[in-house]
Amino acid sequence: MSNSSRPSPPHRLTSHPLVLRGQALTIAEVVSVARHGRPVALDAGAAERLTHSRRALLDTVSDGQAYYGVNTGFGSLSRTRVDDRGLGELQRNLIRSHASGIGTSLPDEVVRAMMLALAASLSRGVSGVRPQLVETILACLNAGIVPVVPEIGSVGASGDLAPLSHVALALIGEGPVRMGGVEMRSSEAMAQHGLAPIELEAKEGLALINGTHLMCGRAALVYHDYERVFDAALLAGAMSMDACRVTHRFLDPRVFEVRGHQGGGIVAARLRDLLAGSEIVQSHAENDPRVQDPYSFRCAPGVLGAAWQLAQNVHAAIEAELSAVSDNPLVFVEGGEADIVSAGNFHGMPIALPMDTLSLSACHVSGIAERRIFHMLSVFDPESGLKPFLSPRPGLHSGYMVVQYAAAAACNELIGLCTPASVINLPTCAEMEDYNSFGPRCVAKASRGVELMRAVVAAELLCAAQGLEAHRPLKSGVKVEETHALIRRHVAPLDADRPPAPDLRAIETLIADGAFAGLVS
Repeated sequence: MSNSSRPSPPHRLTSHPLVLRGQALTIAEVVSVARHGRPVALDAGAAERLTHSRRALLDTVSDGQAYYGVNTGFGSLSRTRVDDRGLGELQRNLIRSHASGIGTSLPDEVVRAMMLALAASLSRGVSGVRPQLVETILACLNAGIVPVVPEIGSVGASGDLAPLSHVALALIGEGPVRMGGVEMRSSEAMAQHGLAPIELEAKEGLALINGTHLMCGRAALVYHDYERVFDAALLAGAMSMDACRVTHRFLDPRVFEVRGHQGGGIVAARLRDLLAGSEIVQSHAENDPRVQDPYSFRCAPGVLGAAWQLAQNVHAAIEAELSAVSDNPLVFVEGGEADIVSAGNFHGMPIALPMDTLSLSACHVSGIAERRIFHMLSVFDPESGLKPFLSPRPGLHSGYMVVQYAAAAACNELIGLCTPASVINLPTCAEMEDYNSFGPRCVAKASRGVELMRAVVAAELLCAAQGLEAHRPLKSGVKVEETHALIRRHVAPLDADRPPAPDLRAIETLIADGAFAGLVS
């Protein structure tokens, strides 16, 4: 899923274009452009507002006063005034000097999401740039020209400076890009599409790099993936319930009415829907000696509900940031005059904190799934009706014994990923930038966390699907049975030992592609 050498998405001429009018983006729109090659265009009205803002900026800075980032140095060099004749060179030098990323390059889809978030922010007309700047970004997006951007380098405060500088370096024709999976110089790629590198003018280099667009764009993709895995986790939990022949009594809506937390009630309702019509639960409704089931089943609505509620906060934060202008300084135009305000909208904490918490959510969804896998395979509950490790012939065949090991290993890594990056401050720029968010690391951790969460949920689905086989001809709920049938179209039942890894990968792919999403209402 995160292979940086993946070819750029094709430019799909039949796709309805996303038109930037200065409006907020949605997570779904980011996904459509970043992953599926949806074309993007700048609205004529937005272009006119950009021209108006640019004219007002130039008129204002012609008064001979110092304006940060327009005719001064940057960061702790902001007291150094730059002669008007060097303003274009100032912006080019800013890009060249700040393109200092290290490590492996970001996946193409992440770079594309970053470029879209950047273009959308600039299109809102508060950055004082020419419309040509936005149009060049969009032309590269539509042509499948993807700058090569090292992953590490942003501290998530004065914007995602280093990553965005690598994007800007490509826009001015000096940086490497990938096109169709082939790396080349950006000027060569642009020439193949009849595009010219942008010639930066006053403030435009700073506007390109002084925003939260890496963390914001990538967060949108990560959250989209999280939602798909969470839906699959609900299906896995429901399937495990019937595979282990536990009661459904703890899903009673009255339980959650008296608790008062919205998430638990929503999850319980979804589980009831998935299990509706189960014959398996009816088969042990009487004379079942068990009084209560383990927490990993009985408390699943509470745990998953809390994880769901936390994720809703993350969703709101990301969509707020997708509507934002995170540049500095900001150019407010009133009556044809520009009021240039230096502030801190580039600071990434509004994204950093939520994405740190998304790692927590992923960890708990995975952790409780791993406990249900353990319960299923260990068969310490003889009432489950299962064989040890779901083996066709325990002893001769080990079955899914080590699938639980793999899930446990993933959970161990997830625990480490829950250490927040946002609380570890390292000052930069000679103490001018003395409190940083490290938001890009928060997002990167969450990305890995969701990847591991998907692997654990796939493991539970693999085991639970096999567990249902033990209770045939009895059926589980209608939607659980639809899930089981979908899995069986890609993964055969276990009738003898075989490597589980290909089966796990097949289910992970189903989750990533959203194959289970329509089953959860």
